[in-house]
Amino acid sequence: MQSAVAIQFDNLIHYLSNLLAKNLEEGHQVAVWRQPKSQFLHILIDSTGETKRVSPILEELTPGFIVHPFEDQEDKKAYFLQASTYFKINLQLSFEDYKNDLNDISEIKSIEESAKRINKSLITDGIEGLRETHFECTRQDFINLVEKGIEEIKAERLNKIVPAKLKKIELHEQFDLVKSIKRLIESYPNAFVNFFHIPKVGSWLGASPEVLIQTKGDQFSTMSLAGTQKVSGENPLKNTAWTQKEIEEQALVSRYIVDCFKKIRLREYDEIGPKTVMAGNLLHLRSDFKVNMKNTNFPKLGSVMLELLHPTSAVCGMPRKEAFDFLRLHEKFDRSLFAGFIGPVNIEDETAIYVNLRTARLMEGFAILYAGAGVTEDSIPEKEWEETEMKCDIIGRHLNLTDSL
Repeated sequence: MQSAVAIQFDNLIHYLSNLLAKNLEEGHQVAVWRQPKSQFLHILIDSTGETKRVSPILEELTPGFIVHPFEDQEDKKAYFLQASTYFKINLQLSFEDYKNDLNDISEIKSIEESAKRINKSLITDGIEGLRETHFECTRQDFINLVEKGIEEIKAERLNKIVPAKLKKIELHEQFDLVKSIKRLIESYPNAFVNFFHIPKVGSWLGASPEVLIQTKGDQFSTMSLAGTQKVSGENPLKNTAWTQKEIEEQALVSRYIVDCFKKIRLREYDEIGPKTVMAGNLLHLRSDFKVNMKNTNFPKLGSVMLELLHPTSAVCGMPRKEAFDFLRLHEKFDRSLFAGFIGPVNIEDETAIYVNLRTARLMEGFAILYAGAGVTEDSIPEKEWEETEMKCDIIGRHLNLTDSL
């Protein structure tokens, strides 16, 4: 017997399938997301027909959804989906409670037919303004890259490096985007579950655990997230033991945030942690940083810290310029939007920007999974490879794939 929640989700899947199929076929830009520990699913549609590029001065933007690649483009602008239509759905209410408030879908199709229409619309013909390279990384390639990074650290040219890989996996013919979104929402309550589609730029699906910057009213927050191990035991949040390598890796990210505060002479902030947090079947070390923008007279702290933090040492390395140059030279693929930043801007007095991690780009017949690992002097290359495999699995196992991860 289906529970009320299951029936509600089935109705929501039907509605979302039709909504996305209709808007994607019409060439609209779309963003769908669920914030961590939230009961609301947000839906934003940009029907202007214009691929917008904006400077990420968050306080000056209209309500929308921002997407920025890992690498700055020449004009240092981000993609921006303007909220032509925006609404949210309370996932704890029954479908009957909210269906009359939702946009009308003139022609209701079956879930299966809508899924096929969505898949056809997800096909893109290249990424405008970004390098288009999809070189899959073998185990040995990645181990060699990690070893090069360790050599640079031992030579004191780097303190930390975060090499990444991509993994192509075939999608099943019956791949259903909306059902995958549903599974991510159910499996990862502490993640920023998101899907966005920009024609000629890409279609991405993910469940990011990492806030880059967040502002709500006068409150600013960010976090340092690093160190990874698999969930095990009955009470992993209390009984997990971290190695010196993992503790130092996370501490480097925290110090980087504090250094950013020092650059702008911000001294009044709260630091909470580090503590062990769960993201799917993985554990990480996290520290939270909070600032009252009114009391510190920093009304544009969100934009200032966004520029200082991206790309963070958690996805690039330290020192940042040297780490970035190392990755540009030695990684054999373009990160594209992976490890960039995404999120809603000025929606209901809140801006929440996340690092685009635990993510997949959806292509014609396959998905590209991305993952990186923090490398320090004490890293073991084989274990770093295993970490990237675990991270790819977080999204990959929810995509109805024909091959097993």
